[in-house]
Amino acid sequence: MAAERLRLRNVFSVLVIGAAPSLLPAPRGLALPNRLSLDLVAALLVCLPVFVQAPLVHSHPLVATLLTVPLLGTGIVLGLSPSAQRARAGALLVGFAGSWLCGSLFWGWCRLHPLWHLPIEALALPLALGGLRSRWQLAGSFYLASLLGTAATDASMALTGLMPLWPAALAAEAGQAGALLQEAALRLLTPLNLVLISGFAAALLGVGLGLWKRGATARLAAATVITTLLVDALFVALVLIAPRWSGLI
Repeated sequence: MAAERLRLRNVFSVLVIGAAPSLLPAPRGLALPNRLSLDLVAALLVCLPVFVQAPLVHSHPLVATLLTVPLLGTGIVLGLSPSAQRARAGALLVGFAGSWLCGSLFWGWCRLHPLWHLPIEALALPLALGGLRSRWQLAGSFYLASLLGTAATDASMALTGLMPLWPAALAAEAGQAGALLQEAALRLLTPLNLVLISGFAAALLGVGLGLWKRGATARLAAATVITTLLVDALFVALVLIAPRWSGLI
């Protein structure tokens, strides 16, 4: 029993912080990094659209979109490096650049049209699928995992009846927009909607935990999916407490 408790504690540490406790034995089947892992970097990149990209796109959409060029260029240069570690980091950055570009295009110019959200976010889907069979496998893995999170979020919004509030909140003045966003968040707290979003969250968590056991590339996708859940939960909390911090106003 003691060994089993130690093993479970190690698995929790790997999933949450990307590293195992140094004094405990590593669980079988999990590669424990001795430096900042790409899984943790992927998780941090998932947070950038909410805390960096959203406010930047809101005020300077063209600047946000053009930032794709240095992101993609740096990723390609690193991805072609003979160093395996740099090549993996570069591939991850290429995948993030794809997500950044699609997000900038939608939130910069099409954000009042929620039905366009997923199609625009999926513009790089053919490249991502093709990348899964090349040296850009990590790029495709990150992009596809991010897209899966976006699709789940949009589907949950549609099923909980929040889609009509989307364009209304984004087109309103700052004060009114905050009230509309809070109204939308409060609707999520009704019993039926809580059941719906809990189901989506459980499904995504199940996908993430399943991917975690399938190797390095799938583990990066798992970190991306699980972090998306955490970011969505944080976003709802921010809307309830301080709408201006959500990045949408």
